Amino acid sequence: MPVFPDALPTPRTPDPMDAPALRWGVLGTGWIAERFVRSVQRHTRQRFTAVASRDTARAKDFADCHGIPRAYGSYEELTAATDVDVVYVATEHTAHLACARLVLECGKHALVEKPLALDADQATEIARLAAERGLFCAEALWTFFLPRFDVVRQLLDSGVLGDIHTVLADHGERFTGGHRILRPELAGGPLLDLGTYPLSLATWILGAPTGIQAIGQPHPAGVNGQLAAILSNADGHQAIVHTTLFSNTPTSATVAGTHATLSLPGPFYQPGDLLLTPAGSGTPLTYTEPRTAHNALHFEAAEAARCITTGQLQSPLRTLTDSITTLRVMDDIRGLCGITFPPQ
Repeated sequence: MPVFPDALPTPRTPDPMDAPALRWGVLGTGWIAERFVRSVQRHTRQRFTAVASRDTARAKDFADCHGIPRAYGSYEELTAATDVDVVYVATEHTAHLACARLVLECGKHALVEKPLALDADQATEIARLAAERGLFCAEALWTFFLPRFDVVRQLLDSGVLGDIHTVLADHGERFTGGHRILRPELAGGPLLDLGTYPLSLATWILGAPTGIQAIGQPHPAGVNGQLAAILSNADGHQAIVHTTLFSNTPTSATVAGTHATLSLPGPFYQPGDLLLTPAGSGTPLTYTEPRTAHNALHFEAAEAARCITTGQLQSPLRTLTDSITTLRVMDDIRGLCGITFPPQ
């Protein structure tokens, strides 16, 4: 029987400032690109040398705002540039495959915003191309690169939770108006944007499911509005996940084992606390870190820089196999809920 620890482990996450400096290009100038660039510039030695948008004026405005030397009006110009080592793909979901393909075919390393692609087949194509070209590629699912999740990783590896029978996770935010997530032509709905987080947690902990049940509810905008799913693995252990656009939910996660329970208060996928509670009697242990929200996006960039410099083609913290596994579960859930995406 695992012994309940006297203290929680400390994160092993290297100082992002120590990551070797690489030259970065950015495809896309939206909300997440702005926050990624700001975080990386504040907390690492990485250098942004170029940004591209299909709108030249937007690219120039973004470059001026963030002190980036070059702005391009096409993705092709940036990926052909000789002063770019790695490209962060921050375009809409429907463009991830085409942009990742362009980056890799031009001999650049790629960090692709989550989800890696629209489905498992597309993600498999990206992984195959990266391997063939001998280039680093990763899904920018920032959660797995955070110090908070290295503590989770160490607790899972130690076996202190015992036999994990249950994972509970949700992510809900209310969206209105013309937000991208409400647009059917951009593969809107909560699954790709919000559901990625609880589903990736579930598949990371319990592995690829052998059984999936799911039910969805449509949104008046023409996308899926919310869904819930139960995933079961070969041992019968279960994950219950939920995601919605209709309401703000706790966005918390629980990993329950026979000897201890790990609780991640919401938003569980961001920097924050965790609580380890022993089964039966005993004093819970708490890990605390500042809730810096998206100012922590730099951890994924630092990990990419370390991997690229040492010749690793994937990050062990979130492998492309992990990304494909999560997308395959999403594919099954879409089928069960009757969710369709526009033809590609």
